[in-house]
Amino acid sequence: MKPLLRAVLILDALLLLAFGVLFLLTPWTSLYNALLLVQTQPALVGQGFGVALIGLAWLAFHASVDGALTSTVAKVVGHVNWLTGVLMLIWLLGLHTPALTGFGQIVAVLSGVVLLVIGLGGVRLSGAVRRRERVRLAEAVAAERAEKQAAKDAAKDAANVAASRREPGHVTAGFPVYHAEPIVEPVVPVVPVSRPVSSASVASLHPEVDEPGLTASERAARAEAAAARDDARDAAAGAPRPPLHG
Repeated sequence: MKPLLRAVLILDALLLLAFGVLFLLTPWTSLYNALLLVQTQPALVGQGFGVALIGLAWLAFHASVDGALTSTVAKVVGHVNWLTGVLMLIWLLGLHTPALTGFGQIVAVLSGVVLLVIGLGGVRLSGAVRRRERVRLAEAVAAERAEKQAAKDAAKDAANVAASRREPGHVTAGFPVYHAEPIVEPVVPVVPVSRPVSSASVASLHPEVDEPGLTASERAARAEAAAARDDARDAAAGAPRPPLHG
């Protein structure tokens, strides 16, 4: 569709250039008489109109090359062409002004019809191209948004997978990690008793015998009681009995 619109713009540029040169040559009376055309009066108005048409022709040719200006310039040039064609048909067929000969009137009417058809065709083509460009732009924006959303979803899934593969202690990044250390209980060595316990050791194990404030008889009684307990313990363990103390 757009290459066809560019071809229409090139045709518009050629037509505008031809009419611009013709109006630029308004002071050339013999040329207008040979073409059976009516000269524009004053000539300055005709030449100014010719310069404007040449500039519009250059803009149409430039838009046919530059894709960014194609639809906009084609729309403007199309409106200018069909409006000019309508004015020519109104003045020539409706008002019969200016009075032209048969050949000149035919040429003028055909020129108006050509401008009308080319102008309307350019406007319709420019509208279709603009609609297609809008659709493509919307599709591109939607595709870009879909790609961004897919990238976000992929990043989120990767983060979830990485979090599920972490150790139990690494629950949240940025927080200290605590590890449970095993509690080692102290081992108390057991010292076997390989010799009989004397009364002195018994006295050291039972400090209550040497408590201050006791009489000699009380101390002796307590020592004998401690020795008796030791004898009973040794007898129960099968150890040899120590000699009796007096």
